[in-house]
Amino acid sequence: MKFSSQLIEQAVESFNSLPGIGRKSALRLALHLLNKDPQWVQKFSDSFVNLRNKLKECSVCHNLGDQEICAICQDPKRDRNVICIVESIRDLIAIEETGLFHGKFHVLGGLISPIDGIGPDDLHLDDLPNRIQEAQVKEVIMAISPNIEGETTMYYISRKLGELDIKITTIARGISFGGDLEYADEITLGRSIVSRVPYHQYTEVSN
Repeated sequence: MKFSSQLIEQAVESFNSLPGIGRKSALRLALHLLNKDPQWVQKFSDSFVNLRNKLKECSVCHNLGDQEICAICQDPKRDRNVICIVESIRDLIAIEETGLFHGKFHVLGGLISPIDGIGPDDLHLDDLPNRIQEAQVKEVIMAISPNIEGETTMYYISRKLGELDIKITTIARGISFGGDLEYADEITLGRSIVSRVPYHQYTEVSN
């Protein structure tokens, strides 16, 4: 695909570098911007610059937000006695969109994967036990994708939190093994959260 303008080519290459955007779609997006008001384009551009430069990682749960402590952690209406552990921000958003979970979150930032050189120390796990004790958490839900890495991570977490006087649960089998939470539909994911089971019961079924 050749262009008569280097500026158009640069814009197409920028859009094309995004996941899921082919060159034809990138060209349509670039040409679409040409038809927009300059102020709109500037606002559009600024939104991504601000996203990259001003977004902060929550010091409590490792979610992303506009302040040092994210809006979910600051919300007094959320149930502070329940923490839902998720792999990523994408999974947090997927669960939030179900509208069926009203507790707090803890974002791991990945899963244990020895093959990829990712161990427990690479995840946001060190501060979890203290957070649970300080907030007097009663239940921890492990909403983690049911794949090999997820199973390994859940087992490690259950051992790490085993001495604490809390209930440890995991999402129900509405999510098939090998599936990713972020791609599950809202109804299935919501039912999996609501129908969560004790982790020891889950491992007995798995074995």
